Amino acid sequence: MEAGRKNSSIVVLCCDVTESTHSAAFKKTFPKRFVQLGVSEQSAVSIAAGMALCGKKPFVSAYAAFSPGRNWEQIRTCISLEHLPVVIVGSHAGVSVGPDGATHQMTEDIALMRCLPEMTVVVPADQLEAKKATLALAKLSSPAYLRLARESSPILTTSKTPFRIGRAEVYRQGDDVTIVAAGPILYEALVASQLLEKQGIHARVINCHTIKPLDTKTLLASAKQTKAFVTCEDSQVAGGLGGAVAEFLSSNCPLPLERIGIQDRFGTSGEASELQLAYGLTAPFIVLAAKRALDRKLGKKVSLIPEYLTLAKEKTFALKKSIQQEAMKRTPKKWGGSKPDSSLLSRRSS
Repeated sequence: MEAGRKNSSIVVLCCDVTESTHSAAFKKTFPKRFVQLGVSEQSAVSIAAGMALCGKKPFVSAYAAFSPGRNWEQIRTCISLEHLPVVIVGSHAGVSVGPDGATHQMTEDIALMRCLPEMTVVVPADQLEAKKATLALAKLSSPAYLRLARESSPILTTSKTPFRIGRAEVYRQGDDVTIVAAGPILYEALVASQLLEKQGIHARVINCHTIKPLDTKTLLASAKQTKAFVTCEDSQVAGGLGGAVAEFLSSNCPLPLERIGIQDRFGTSGEASELQLAYGLTAPFIVLAAKRALDRKLGKKVSLIPEYLTLAKEKTFALKKSIQQEAMKRTPKKWGGSKPDSSLLSRRSS
């Protein structure tokens, strides 16, 4: 809304999710600058490209599973290749979508967008940072991707907290290990640092809200000082923040690196809190990763398979078992469940 008032060239294109992506307010205030495309993400991007060529500043608002999930080719060819100032807003990203399940839990989006030439990728940590990112991207003259979550998350920043695209911020100092986080999982990283502090381990916490361009200066300085890293994200570590940091450090400052995030798996149904545990995205898992990175730095022997991955698999098994048990409660006895067979009576027989 604020960006729209400041810049009359800003337009919003939405794909049938006006209420859930909160773009309805823009529609109400600027009805002539809002376009509802329905379930047509490919068309939305193509039209946005045309509008950008006419001097507009388009924001395409949709679920991340479908934009960039469904329309990546149009983003690549119509926007990225032409270097147009279109902002793709991918909402409901990560496993925090919860009960919607794997089809809607977009965890591959960062990898998809980060590989596009000159595409800026921003993952805000909270609501206030999302606002700052939106205002900053509104001034950008190149393609960008803004990743937003669905689940409510703690507010970590204030109106005065520094934010600049391409610059990571150090939120907590420490010399033993560095924890780099992007998105709402930053809260878990900060909690983990407090838990580590109680064990005599001083962790530095960095908010890496901009995954591309990566703030290599801040990361390199921290790497040289702590010599051990942990990355945290609610996305695939392959190609995500973990991939970006690994690529940079392997060429410039090799060190022990552990990556918290989605480990080559798809999502599944469940409450957001259950899924965070099942995928190892909470503070206790980050603590285990940090201690493993520190042990490796000190030359100590560590297990071949990280403990935080083993624990996450155990949580996943427990979640699946719980889901199966719930399903069996609703299944008739003749099919192996506990529900009365009378529930099978057809409308005709009843």
